[in-house]
Amino acid sequence: MQDDSSTPNRNIPDAPARHRRRIGSRGRYLVVGAVALVGLGLGGVAVASRDDRPTPSPVAHDAQARAEAADRADRSAREPVTSATPASPTPSASPTASASPTAKPSPKATRTTKAAPKPKPTKSAAPKSSWVLPMAGAAITSCYGPRWGTLHAGIDFALPAGTPVRAAFGGTVTKVGDVGDGYGISVVIDHGNGYLTHYAHLSIAKVSVGAKVSTGQTIGLEGSTGDSTGPHLHFEVHQGQMWNQIDPAPFLRARGIDVAC
Repeated sequence: MQDDSSTPNRNIPDAPARHRRRIGSRGRYLVVGAVALVGLGLGGVAVASRDDRPTPSPVAHDAQARAEAADRADRSAREPVTSATPASPTPSASPTASASPTAKPSPKATRTTKAAPKPKPTKSAAPKSSWVLPMAGAAITSCYGPRWGTLHAGIDFALPAGTPVRAAFGGTVTKVGDVGDGYGISVVIDHGNGYLTHYAHLSIAKVSVGAKVSTGQTIGLEGSTGDSTGPHLHFEVHQGQMWNQIDPAPFLRARGIDVAC
């Protein structure tokens, strides 16, 4: 058996030399590349650590601005508005502007809104007749109708003798005088409208045939000539032609003159 102690062990003194073996050029390139990669990784980690938040897009900026504006508007709506000068109350805010449904109107308002009384219709005066009584204020002693077995064809007006007798309406005189027919002195006037008037028992006539007379003009004086029992005026109305006598009372009433017959 060989003694190991006398045989020198080369592995012991050369061990450190194995670990210090030189790295070749290829190995150096690999080491440098690895170091560069590690540096880049650390740089990227550092950059990521400094700006790890994503960059907001324009849409995100717009949404954020709207949210901030809405928040400001909401805060302004909640906060009380203070003004140096208090605003005057508007008519709509006035307590008297709009009365409650159950509020009673004031007496003054009631008086002002009360409808004015309707004016009473005024009675129009009756149209003034263009006809007149031949003897105003005279008493009527006999009316139109049967008398003593014959037709009394007129109305008798009585006043003292000599009272003026007037034309009941204007027209043309067609008869004057006494012709023996019982009427004594009489006057006939044609009014040109289909009617004639006859005035009998005059004491005197003051017009002549063909004369134009006006309404109310004196044509004679009351008398008692002809078949008469006393001073009076016998007054007749003839329609259409002479001796077609009609009742003078309704004729005069139709023209606004009332007579007691």
